[in-house]
Amino acid sequence: MRKDRIAQTFASIKQRGTPGLIVFITVGYPDLKTTMELVPALVAAGADVVELGIPFSDPLAEGPVIQESSFRALEHGVTLVDCLGVVEKLRATLADTPLVLMGYYNPIFQYGISEFSEEAQRVGLDGLIVVDLPQQEAAPLWDECSLRDIHIIPLLAPTSTDQSIISATANASGFIYCISVTGVTGARNEVSDRGFELLQRVRKHTTLPLAVGFGISTREHVEAVGQQAEAAVVGSALIRVMLESPEGELVGRASECVAELAGGFGR
Repeated sequence: MRKDRIAQTFASIKQRGTPGLIVFITVGYPDLKTTMELVPALVAAGADVVELGIPFSDPLAEGPVIQESSFRALEHGVTLVDCLGVVEKLRATLADTPLVLMGYYNPIFQYGISEFSEEAQRVGLDGLIVVDLPQQEAAPLWDECSLRDIHIIPLLAPTSTDQSIISATANASGFIYCISVTGVTGARNEVSDRGFELLQRVRKHTTLPLAVGFGISTREHVEAVGQQAEAAVVGSALIRVMLESPEGELVGRASECVAELAGGFGR
């Protein structure tokens, strides 16, 4: 069995007694070279887990900010193969940081489920989040990935039924991604109460760590989420900083953003 970096990281988060910070970036925005520079810098700034977004032409769950980053990466021809290559290169320097690919099912299906899971294992991927794959159709991918100790991380929303929560948590591993709102990704002024209600519903059915995403954009949000969940996920707020950064300042400004979000939660 491979080293379980996700379990080890959440054990460290529990031991230090402060919320974990999971960050999302789109692979290949603004280019692959910057992605390779950016990820280690974000980890050094305080990110515990890094979600690497697979660029996709129809990102239905994404708001305009992440859509823009995905569109620009696709303009540069970034593919799933490139994303796996990025994981392989990052793993050489980030031995202990969990790396999770997040995207949509079509590229994985076209690649081949078995072939994808084999390559994901080879390059050192820790987890996979497939936004548009219903739980009742996830068994083939889950079977292949579980054979190779790759966590399939489910997404649950405030609209999830009790039965869907039970079904999703039954086979889940790594952590559970709880969406705080109904709708698309994007920074918001406060964490939705519906997100906290969802945490209470999910907690009844699993002992896995819970992470809250969609709408998290400030240190105060991270602190609020940390009262009931093990980690907060930040995507749109970080990518907005990247989109607004002048060339040559992107990595530095993104790192400052993550350091602020993780303020007081240092390792």
